Amino acid sequence: MTSEDFIPAALRRLWGISESSRLGRPAVLDVNLVVAAAVEIADRDGLAGVTLPKVAKSLGFTGMSLYRYVGSKDELLTLMADSALGVPPDMDTDDWREGLHGWAFAQRAVFQRRPWLTHVPVSGPPSGPNQIAWMEAALAIMSRTRLDWAHKVGVLSLISGYVVQSVRQYSELAEGRAEGRAEGQGQADAEREYGRALVRLVEPERFPETARLFSSTLFEAPPSDTPDAAIADADFSLGLELILDGVAVRIEGPDS
Repeated sequence: MTSEDFIPAALRRLWGISESSRLGRPAVLDVNLVVAAAVEIADRDGLAGVTLPKVAKSLGFTGMSLYRYVGSKDELLTLMADSALGVPPDMDTDDWREGLHGWAFAQRAVFQRRPWLTHVPVSGPPSGPNQIAWMEAALAIMSRTRLDWAHKVGVLSLISGYVVQSVRQYSELAEGRAEGRAEGQGQADAEREYGRALVRLVEPERFPETARLFSSTLFEAPPSDTPDAAIADADFSLGLELILDGVAVRIEGPDS
């Protein structure tokens, strides 16, 4: 018995450890082809469009034949998520804040290209080679700080969660705005209309602070020709900077 015998089948497939000898017959397909086909369907039809029968049909096989390569639909989603995430770009820097800022924007760019990734159920901590590569990149950025391992993992989890939630929320709001938005109307105009409508509906006596918010110039600020992407970048940056401000306090504090 070798150390590999203690690795679960799902992790063996995730890390590309061959099981051909255990199957006893040559494989016509392989896990990489199955995962690539599933990712292609998700890119085209979203995560809801990925089913084992549909993946099998795209490869010219039956749905049951895929169970030789993936143990379940959940396992397929795990394999897809790691494959679609890819490897992180080089972010070698001595400035932890600059590094984590770049790390967050790089991961956000992946999720923006493939928003279905934000809907993959989380079944556990990062375990695939690409997920571990992103973890390694973040840990390397924080290696020159005074943070201990628990705080480093906490920072990584916090920023990752913020990236996922931000992209998912923006994607869902964009879909909703597209359905209710007039033709050619941008996000800046939609937000302006939102603010002007709510200022008439929110009663100061009942919601004093919220009424002050809608009476402010916040929703009037962006010019009507401001690209939606620029507004999204600004919103994302604001939240990220608030998170990094908190990380800076912990790094510079006496208990780090």
